Amino acid sequence: MLLGTLGALLLDAGSSVTDVRSALEKARDAAGVGPTLAVGVLPALVMVSETSTGAATIVNAEGVELSFRQAARANRLVLGLESGSIALAEIPARVRAIRAGTVPPPALPWIAGNALTSAGLAVVFRCPWWAVLVALGVGALVGVIGLALRHFREAVAIIPFLAAFVSTAIVGLVAAGTGFDHVPLFAVCAPVAVFVPGALITNALLELTAADIVTGSSRLVQGLIMLGFMAAGIAAGSALTGLHVDPSSAALVGEVAGVGTDRGGWEAVPAYWVSWVAVVGLAVGLGLVFRSGWRLTLVSIAVMVTAYALLSGTTPLWGSVVATGATAALLFVATRLLERIVPVIPATVSFFPAFLLLVPGTVGLVAIATFDPVALATPLATFVSLCVGTKIGGLLPGLFARNAPHRGVGATR
Repeated sequence: MLLGTLGALLLDAGSSVTDVRSALEKARDAAGVGPTLAVGVLPALVMVSETSTGAATIVNAEGVELSFRQAARANRLVLGLESGSIALAEIPARVRAIRAGTVPPPALPWIAGNALTSAGLAVVFRCPWWAVLVALGVGALVGVIGLALRHFREAVAIIPFLAAFVSTAIVGLVAAGTGFDHVPLFAVCAPVAVFVPGALITNALLELTAADIVTGSSRLVQGLIMLGFMAAGIAAGSALTGLHVDPSSAALVGEVAGVGTDRGGWEAVPAYWVSWVAVVGLAVGLGLVFRSGWRLTLVSIAVMVTAYALLSGTTPLWGSVVATGATAALLFVATRLLERIVPVIPATVSFFPAFLLLVPGTVGLVAIATFDPVALATPLATFVSLCVGTKIGGLLPGLFARNAPHRGVGATR
C-alpha cells in the first residue's frame, strides 16, 4: 500500500509508467524489501504484490493533475526514499501533504499564461505582427474556454476540438476582413499549442522502446485521437471561414531562425532578436499555466533559452531531425546533472519546458489537417530522433542515479 500510494502520486504528477516503476523499485530496494515485493504499473493504477503469497494491492491514481511545484515535491520524496533519508512509513503523510496543495488553477494566471504562451510561440515561429496580436487574444480566449469546461468530465475530450475550431475561425475571420493572404501555421496553432499532445506521443514512444507495450500503445492512440480532434477543429474552422493555411510554414524551431519577409506594416515579421525575448515570455507563460512558482520559472527560462540556442545553432549544420535529437540528449544530461547537484530542481520539471520547442506536435497537426504525407514525414522522423537522443542521454554512464522522468501533457500537459 505504501509503494502503491507513492506510485499513484507519481502518475498524477505526469511521470511515465516506466519511470514510476523504476522509482518504486529503487525505493523498495533502498528499504531492504526488494526480494519480497513485485511492482506493476499501468497508466491509472499501481499493483504491488508479495512474491511469496501472491497477495496483491492495487492503488488507483486519483486522476487529478498536479502543479509543477507538487511534481517537484513528489520528485524530492522519491529521491529521499532512494537515498534512505526518508523511510517507507513516512510515505502516506508526505503524500497527503503534497496532495493538500491541489487546487483549481487561478483564473487570471491561467488565462494570462495561455495568452503569453500563444504570443510567444507565434513570435518564435516568425509569424507576422498581425498574427502575433491575434494569437495573444485568441490564446486568452482559449484559456477561458479550457477553464470553463475542464470542470465537466464529459467535456474534457472535446476541448481540443473546440479550441482548434475557435482559433481557426477567428484567424480566418481576421484574415478575410483585413485582406491578409498569407496565413502561417502558427497563427492558427499557437493559441492551442498547450493542448497539442506532442509530449504525450513522445512519452508513448519512449514507453514502447522500454517494452511497456500496453501502456505505450494506449498513450500513442490517445495522442493520435487528440491530434485527430484538433485537426477536425482546424478543418471545420477553415471550411467555415474559407481560410487556407500555408503548409510550407510548418517548420521546426531551427528552420525558422532566418525566415523573414519583405512585407511591411502589420504583415512584417518581428526582428529576430525579438524571438529571444519571446522565448522568455513563453517560459513565463508555461510557468503560469502549470503553476511552477518563480524559482522553477527561472529554471524554465534558462532551459528554454538553451534549447532555442542549441536548435538555432545546430540545425543549419546537421539538419532539424539530427539537431532535435542532439539537443534532447544534451538537455537530458544537463537537467539530470542539475537535479543531482540541486535536488529541489527536479529534471521532471526542468526538462519539460524544452519539449514545447523540441516536439514537432503542431507540425504533425498541420500535416494531418492538410492531408500532406510529405509534411507528415518530418514530425515522425523528429519524434524518433527525440526518443533516440533521450535514450542516448540516459545511457551516458556516471551522470544519473536513475532514469529521468518526462511529464506526459494531454495536449503538451
